[in-house]
Amino acid sequence: MPTEIRNWHQLDAQARARLLQRPAVSEDAAIREQVETIVTAVRNGGDAALRQYTNKLDRADLETARVSDDEIASASAALDAAAVAAIDLAIENVRRFHEAQRPTDISVETMPGVTCEQVSRPIGAVGLYVPAGTAPLPSAAIMLAVPARIAGCPTRVLCTPPRPDGTADPAVLVAATRAGTTDIFKAGGAQAIAAMAYGTETIPKVAKIFGPGNAWVTCAKSVVAADPDGAAIDMPAGPSEVLVIADDSASPEFVASDLLSQAEHGVDSQVILVTTSEAMAEETLREIADQVNLLSRQEIARASLEYARAIVVDSLETAVAVSNAYAPEHLILQCEGARGLLPSITNAGSVFVGAWAPESVGDYCSGTNHVLPTYGHARSYSGLGVAQFIRRMTVQELTRDGLAGLADTVVELAGLEGLDAHAAAVTRRLRESP
Repeated sequence: MPTEIRNWHQLDAQARARLLQRPAVSEDAAIREQVETIVTAVRNGGDAALRQYTNKLDRADLETARVSDDEIASASAALDAAAVAAIDLAIENVRRFHEAQRPTDISVETMPGVTCEQVSRPIGAVGLYVPAGTAPLPSAAIMLAVPARIAGCPTRVLCTPPRPDGTADPAVLVAATRAGTTDIFKAGGAQAIAAMAYGTETIPKVAKIFGPGNAWVTCAKSVVAADPDGAAIDMPAGPSEVLVIADDSASPEFVASDLLSQAEHGVDSQVILVTTSEAMAEETLREIADQVNLLSRQEIARASLEYARAIVVDSLETAVAVSNAYAPEHLILQCEGARGLLPSITNAGSVFVGAWAPESVGDYCSGTNHVLPTYGHARSYSGLGVAQFIRRMTVQELTRDGLAGLADTVVELAGLEGLDAHAAAVTRRLRESP
C-alpha cells in the first residue's frame, strides 16, 4: 500500500484523473494473436485440438473432457460435511434472491384494437466458465449456474480447467452439480471458450458464454463475441476491484480487511480508500501493513497493493462523487448514515452498506451475484442476474379496426421515409371488406 495519502481538494482535474486510473490491462497484441490461433484451431479441430491445448497449457492428458458421474461422486466424497453445508447455504441464498428476478410478461393495449406484449424466453444453451488459476472458485459455479437454472436454460454447460492429474477441483464439481449444471467439462483457457462457442464432438455449442477469467479468457470471449458464428458474452471483464468510503466512525481494522480481501484476488486487482479522515487513513495503512503478513497469499496481495490508493476528501458527498467517477466493481460504505448515501450512488457493480457487510459475503453467500462489471464498466453494465440468461420478444396483435386506426400514421411515416411497400402493406389490407 502506498504510504502517500493524497488530498483530493489539492489536486487539479488532470491529477485527479490520473489518481483514478486503473493499472493497465494485461491484454496486448501478442495475447490476442495467441488467442486467435487457439480459437481457430479448436473451431476447426474440435476435440482433438482441445485435447492438444489441454495437454500443452494445463499439463493434463485427458481421454475425454466430460466429467463423469463417477468423478462427481468421488468429488462429493472428498468434501467434508461442513464444506457441503456451506455450498448448499450459498446456493439457497443465491436462489432466493435470483428467484425474485424472474421477469413478468406484459400486455398493453396501446389504443383500441392494438395489443402489444413483451414475453420472455430462456436462452437455449449457455456456457459457464469457472477459472482455476491461483485458486479454485466453487463460488463462481454457484453464481453462474443458479440464475441459469432459474431462467430455465435447457442446456447449462460448465467448463473448468483440469489439474495436472486430470481431475477437476472437487469443490467446483460439487457446487456446479448441486447448483444445477447439465454438463460439466474439464477444459480451461481460450480453448474452453472456443469449444463452447463453436461446439466440438463432445462439448455442445452454446449461444452465450458467462464467467470470469484471465487475460486469455477475456480476450477469447471478445473474439468469439465478434464472430456471428460464435457466441454472445455476459459483459466486459477486467481485474477485480473495491472502493471503500469511510469516515472517522469506521473501524480501520475492518476497512483494512476489506481492502486486503480484494487485493488477494490477483496481482492486478485494485483497492481504493476514500475517506473524510486523514487520521483514519493513516491508521488503515498501519492495519494493512500488519494484516498482510498474516495472509497465505501475501505475495499476491502485496503486488496488488502497489496499485492501491488512499484519498482524503472534504465530505461524504465528495467521496460519493469520486466513487461515481471511478465506477467500482465493489463499493463498501463504512460511515455514519451509510444507507442515506445510497440514492446518490449511480455507478457501482454491487454496494455493501454498513460496518457489518464485508465484500466477502457478496462473493460467497449473501445472495447477490458476484459476477460484476469491472474496470469502469459499471457505468453502463449491470451485474449478472436472471435477466442476462433470458431473451425478450415483443408481440403485437391487431384487429381490423385497430389497423384502420393506425393506417394514416403508417402511410404518413412511410411517405417520409420513401418506403412505399410499408404503406401498401396497410392500405391493401384495408381494401378488403371487413
